[in-house]
Amino acid sequence: MTEPAPGSATVRRMLVGAHLRRLREEKGISRAQAGYTIRASESKMSRLELGRVAFKERDVSDLLVFYGVTDPGRRDAVLALVEEANRPGWWREYEDVMPGWFQNYIGLEEAATALRTYETHFVPGLLQTSDYARAVLASTIPPLTGIDLERAVQLRMTRQKVLARPEPLRVWAVVDEGALRREVGDADVHRAQLRHLLELADRPNVALQVLPLRSGAHAGGGAFSVMRFADPDLPDVVYIEQLVSALYVDKTEHVERYIEVLTRLSVQALTPEATVDLVGKILTER
Repeated sequence: MTEPAPGSATVRRMLVGAHLRRLREEKGISRAQAGYTIRASESKMSRLELGRVAFKERDVSDLLVFYGVTDPGRRDAVLALVEEANRPGWWREYEDVMPGWFQNYIGLEEAATALRTYETHFVPGLLQTSDYARAVLASTIPPLTGIDLERAVQLRMTRQKVLARPEPLRVWAVVDEGALRREVGDADVHRAQLRHLLELADRPNVALQVLPLRSGAHAGGGAFSVMRFADPDLPDVVYIEQLVSALYVDKTEHVERYIEVLTRLSVQALTPEATVDLVGKILTER
């Protein structure tokens, strides 16, 4: 197994899961058979192999025995990775102001090297100002208020550190023109957000394209994101947020369909240079 970036517990879980899946498949063992060994259902085995849940060291140890891994050094390396993967991420301190299904997304976002996203209603979270984020988060049902609202804003701002780390996350965002024209907060908040987008567009790791209203019908449906990771053992993951839950898609043929949609949208959208011109034009209209 390739050693992941330090501190990336989500990647460690995914790598352990991918490693266990390869060992199982090499032995021709079904998920149901493997699950029986550790008293787990087939669906739980699937979640384990996708790195979606924490590992029990005993379960991993039993699976390694079942898969015929007897070399002490190899076993110790996997179990050490399990220990690291089970350490809570920094975002856990904010779990009182975010839904449980969003925690896995933050771990994936932090672990990713590239993120492509399509947004229909708002500026993407990683590109929001604090005031814009506050207005968005205050509009949820039930609405966040008081200290909960401020902590949720702080969480969103902390997530944005991935854009400025030594090897920054590369973000390619296609945003519907309506999202940029929609006044979120008051006029001052809206103008500040547009100016912020112009500043971000100068960064080499941020590509922003606007899908103009005149483009008419297009392949995009609702908002979604595709995350890519440095390790070749980790598949791309599509994230689709819903009202009370989220979908994480990593089946190859389904991910490829979403990537195809993003590619078509980027062709229909304005170029990054034309996008900057449009954002500047919207600013003068405010």
